[in-house]
Amino acid sequence: MTEDVWSWVVAAYSAPGVAEQCLELQDAHEQNVPLLLWAAWAATQGAVSDVVAAQAAGIARAWSEAAIVPLRSIRRRLKQALSEGDEAPRLALREQVKAIELHAEKVLLEQLAGLSTGADGLPDDLVPTVMLDALLNVASAWSDDYPAEKLARLTQTLSDWQKLRYKD
Repeated sequence: MTEDVWSWVVAAYSAPGVAEQCLELQDAHEQNVPLLLWAAWAATQGAVSDVVAAQAAGIARAWSEAAIVPLRSIRRRLKQALSEGDEAPRLALREQVKAIELHAEKVLLEQLAGLSTGADGLPDDLVPTVMLDALLNVASAWSDDYPAEKLARLTQTLSDWQKLRYKD
């Protein structure tokens, strides 16, 4: 049975190096992290076609513009003091905004999961190739700024994590 998208993404994001690479793709290249991680998860089941990548990018764009990016902007702004002595309530509010931002990302991922093939998985030796193709497909559907070498590095990190995770 295939692991649900949210559980897989949360585990993958906490794997060594994944968060840093994803945030670099987001901040330096304006890529969509939930979209990329969905593509990596979907690739463990089968290929992500150009058509599906375009559909996924459209769904991700709508969610990002309406909820995720505005919430992220508020969360980041709340890192700095707004007035003297506001640290405790400001940081508490920031945590609430962060929780809502994560929930919006979860809803997006669940929407994207509906586009997946639902196959029973791929042989381990095919996953890295299919994953890189999936990441390139969604990254290019999302934006013209998609550094193939950084996506290849993310693919390698995720593939190594998968091998360690399912070893034994």
